[in-house]
Amino acid sequence: MFFLYNGAARRSCRAAAKKRGIAAACILIGLIGLLGPSFTAHATLEELQTEAELRKSLPVQTNDIEDWPNGPAIGAESAILMDADTGVILYAKNIHEKCYPASTTKLLTCLIAMERGNLDDTVTFSHDAVFSVPAGGSNMGMDEGEALTLEQCLYGILVGSANEVANAVGEYVSGSIEDFVALMNERAAELGCTDSHFTNTNGLPDDDHYTTTYDLALISSAFFQNEMLCKIGNTARYHFEPTATQPDDFYIKNKHLLITGEIPYEGILGGKTGYTDLARQTLVTCAERNGMKLVCVVFKEESPAQFTDTVELFDYGFHNFQVVNIAENEDRYQIEASGFLQTGSDIFGSSKPILSIDTDSYVIIPNTLSFDELESDIDYSVSDENHVAQINYSYHGTYLGSAYLNVAADTEPAYEFDTAAETTDVSVERTETETSPATTIFVNVKKVLIGILLFAGAVIALFIVRALIVNRTNMRRRRNRIRRKQRRRERLRSELDDFDF
Repeated sequence: MFFLYNGAARRSCRAAAKKRGIAAACILIGLIGLLGPSFTAHATLEELQTEAELRKSLPVQTNDIEDWPNGPAIGAESAILMDADTGVILYAKNIHEKCYPASTTKLLTCLIAMERGNLDDTVTFSHDAVFSVPAGGSNMGMDEGEALTLEQCLYGILVGSANEVANAVGEYVSGSIEDFVALMNERAAELGCTDSHFTNTNGLPDDDHYTTTYDLALISSAFFQNEMLCKIGNTARYHFEPTATQPDDFYIKNKHLLITGEIPYEGILGGKTGYTDLARQTLVTCAERNGMKLVCVVFKEESPAQFTDTVELFDYGFHNFQVVNIAENEDRYQIEASGFLQTGSDIFGSSKPILSIDTDSYVIIPNTLSFDELESDIDYSVSDENHVAQINYSYHGTYLGSAYLNVAADTEPAYEFDTAAETTDVSVERTETETSPATTIFVNVKKVLIGILLFAGAVIALFIVRALIVNRTNMRRRRNRIRRKQRRRERLRSELDDFDF
């Protein structure tokens, strides 16, 4: 294949000599000499460029959103720009169209290997792993019986795009390539992919091997959450030194121009190239700026436009969108804790409201919009016991982010009571009435005791006041009786004084 010319071709020649004999190597050298970089006819290149120009007129779905920043017209058949942390889509062009992903498939292969393997483990190359891929395809020239660590294999896949190494990793994880492919489809479904099907570990052409830019963006978002995968996937050049299980000393170079720096761009976290005659150029890249970690996926483009398209899309995203913290801006929802519904470090400790908006959650919105313009709704069907509900934010039906309403869980409550009625006085109030979900009530015993003491004090005070009032009334009556007796005695004395005895 013409894209193995120069350094990669020499490595392939060595591999061919080991696998097929000196005659095969000589044939390969002769073909490269005859075909060289002019393998593709000039007329064919013109036709491909014409098709790319026509693809620029294909509709960009996000441009139809009212007040949404107008995205660039690019020559890719399908493209997406997604925030890796929230899943917010900033740019969408035919993102659900099924396409051939080529070697960008290997992102899923490496994600599963990292999740299920150990970097220090030894991966041995079987006959099937080596000889089931075309000798002229992208490879490192590994031979049957040779071995690398899993970490070296990941460098071989992500930097050198080696097809036989992807096969060997699949066998290491699942025992066979077939079982690993089944695991690939299972993991893709877990990540939310609905329009993908994989038949191999490396993306070699197959009518039943396809995905979409949206599905691959979901896979890539999971990939770029792993720091080690980012480190390996952002390596421009890697050196393989001879070992007891691998006798050669050689370098592999990444073909991703934003990773090598041939096209400089600030904030690149890694990526993966891909190419087949059917898929054309495919590219996945991740970059981080201004608090946003954006994943860009480009399918069916002509070189080098897959890189310039990606730069255009990153510029579009970083210049036209902003991160807004939800907890700092949300004032339409009030978190009320009625009565004793509070929580604290212990029953007599400092208390605080039982529910709060997740302080780390944010929305991605166009610079021209404000948080108050967003639409929101509450979803109570969350399954995590620490989350009471989820607030989802959108603009004209376009998802922009979400935040959880969390049960305070920084300390373990000393006492916990389950309500038989499975209801709570905790309410999340908005302008319209909302129904509170069933949950556990944590009772602050300190406030309960204070309430009891206050009630008892009020009762005692009432009795004292009543006793004082009764005593005062009785004393007034007694004084009145004494006065009446004294007046009667005085009248008797006066009457007796009128008689002379």
